[in-house]
Amino acid sequence: MEELTTNVEGKDASVKAVDASMEAEDPAPEATRMAAESIVRDVIRDAVYTIRHLQKTEAVPGIKYPVPNIKWMRCKDFTVLDGLAQIEEYLKTWELHESWLHWTNYINEEELEYSTRYYYRVRWSIPTCRKPIPRATACVYFVIEISKIKPSTLPVEVFFVVETNKLIHRPGESRFKEKWLKDVIESKIIMMETITF
Repeated sequence: MEELTTNVEGKDASVKAVDASMEAEDPAPEATRMAAESIVRDVIRDAVYTIRHLQKTEAVPGIKYPVPNIKWMRCKDFTVLDGLAQIEEYLKTWELHESWLHWTNYINEEELEYSTRYYYRVRWSIPTCRKPIPRATACVYFVIEISKIKPSTLPVEVFFVVETNKLIHRPGESRFKEKWLKDVIESKIIMMETITF
């Protein structure tokens, strides 16, 4: 014991002596070491391959991907029905599964000091043969804003909000995700299951 704690050189010599004595007792440590090295080499090779593959397939920071949008009408050309048609045209750019159905309707208008806002609601659901009337729906609320102070030749301002969320999205700036609709519907179904009559 004293030999192990006296100095570093004595410590290294003691470790080598212990390794030599273990090899004398067990003839297979070389085979075990080679097997362990082989396993570690394979794990490292697979990890490097996986990382390189993910770097090629996943989004690379700094690269901007195009966000779908449409050419929105000018403020002077706006009508409530044209606004409805433009929202329908914009919804076609969303990447949703074909099973989603929606219904769009005009809600009302609001006069502000410097603009007029027109509100629309798009109600989404996935009806099936077994349940043609869905248990819950998810709404996306659109606002088309017509400025009273900007030139009327500029396009209308458009933004939308997903039900239960506060984040305001603008066409051409944020990509719509199907998961947002699913989350709203799932949360409504969970809430309804907790209510007993």
